Amino acid sequence: MTNSVETFSLNETAWQGITITERAAAQILKLMQQNPQSEGLYLGVKQSGCAGFGYVFEMVNDPAPDDLLYENEGACLYVPLKAMPFIDGTEVDFVREGLNQIFKFNNPKAQHACGCGESFGI
Repeated sequence: MTNSVETFSLNETAWQGITITERAAAQILKLMQQNPQSEGLYLGVKQSGCAGFGYVFEMVNDPAPDDLLYENEGACLYVPLKAMPFIDGTEVDFVREGLNQIFKFNNPKAQHACGCGESFGI
């Protein structure tokens, strides 16, 4: 009896990608102008919170060679290849919620989120 194990390579997967809305692109460009040494924003995933995963969203000066680049109107978003199984197909938006303006992640892979909105589960 032979057991077989199916494997896949992150490099060979056809990703849907990350969408950056016009509002998010405008805000990313503002942040890039305020931080001229940066190449753009980094969007990653880490184990965090009560739902399992949280987003890492920060300026990046030196993107990794295997980071995927998504761009809209010159706004650059770098995503590590290892994060794609968790956030592929996500739309990054910049919205007003009450008096605050925040980046919002519309992630089709997120099946649930914690009550505070800081983490998500797949």
